Amino acid sequence: MERAFSAPGKLFLSGEYAVLWGGVARVAAVAPRTTALVRQRADARVHVCLEEGALAGTTTPKGVRWEREVPPGFAFVARTLDEALRAHGRQSVGFELAVAPSAVGPGGLKLGMGGSACATVLAADATRFILEDRFDALKLALVAHTLGQGGKGSGGDVAASFAGGVLRYRRYDVSVLMAASSAGGFRAALMEAPPVDVWRLPAPKVALAYAFTGESASTKVLIAQVESRRDEAARQAFVARSDALGHDIEAGLGGGDFRAFSEAVTAQQALLQELGPTETEAMRRILAIASAYGCAGKQSGAGGGDGCILFAPSVEARAELMKGLEARGFHAMTLEVEPGLRGEGQADPRLRAWLDAHA
Repeated sequence: MERAFSAPGKLFLSGEYAVLWGGVARVAAVAPRTTALVRQRADARVHVCLEEGALAGTTTPKGVRWEREVPPGFAFVARTLDEALRAHGRQSVGFELAVAPSAVGPGGLKLGMGGSACATVLAADATRFILEDRFDALKLALVAHTLGQGGKGSGGDVAASFAGGVLRYRRYDVSVLMAASSAGGFRAALMEAPPVDVWRLPAPKVALAYAFTGESASTKVLIAQVESRRDEAARQAFVARSDALGHDIEAGLGGGDFRAFSEAVTAQQALLQELGPTETEAMRRILAIASAYGCAGKQSGAGGGDGCILFAPSVEARAELMKGLEARGFHAMTLEVEPGLRGEGQADPRLRAWLDAHA
């Protein structure tokens, strides 16, 4: 028994940081997609194959008994398999899982489009499939990804990779589920947990693009720095302003007055800069170029690197913007909204070769 899967990456359209403190984020699922292949084994062994190599272990009701210390590159996938086996809660068959690397930009730098979240979602549903179980793969992926980030992160990237489309998302509280995972009763806790607060929005009528700054950033570090500088009152004041701008951005995605939409996007970017130096010089250049072409943009995510989500009033305006960005040496790509996690009819031959080599 085997199955191929794929899931999209993500970009934040609005609500960065505010979503950590009870606010609302708008997140888009975008290409490139990441693929995975899972195959059942006749024994209780587990093999995980990634671009950097393989990791082996044995299934137990409390997780995988790994044969060696889990390397950093395997951390999110390994954590997800552990959580899935705890949710299953009994002896199970073994399996082999291969996950393709997430997309990279020039110099092999990560593009900042949610690669770890995407891998977590793929691992959660692949394991659920092999175990023939019915646990909620989205909730489990939210738990695993939060644990993998040391308790940081909103889960918006996980929700986008799982559900697809353009989403309105509020942070899901996984504290009870994390406690159940470590203390026992994880399966029951997953079943009793409330639904994730996520709503799919209509497809945007503005044209989307992404420009990479040429620098990668650590979301975990940036979040810790920002949170250390703001008390609860300051956070809630920020959330109120961010939510109001997010509402305007959501309305503008549906088309209409692009000037008013651009003003809301620009104001959201300015608000993010009140949190500290999250905007880099490369970001400022990208956003200035977008404005010069009659477009709008903002950082997508925590900032400090990665890239900018860009909005154009038409595909023609986007095409001109892309030429301008590329002429100035920026790695840019047009975007279309992607469906979420799905099964695929054909497996990536590279992943099959990895599994065959470590069978």
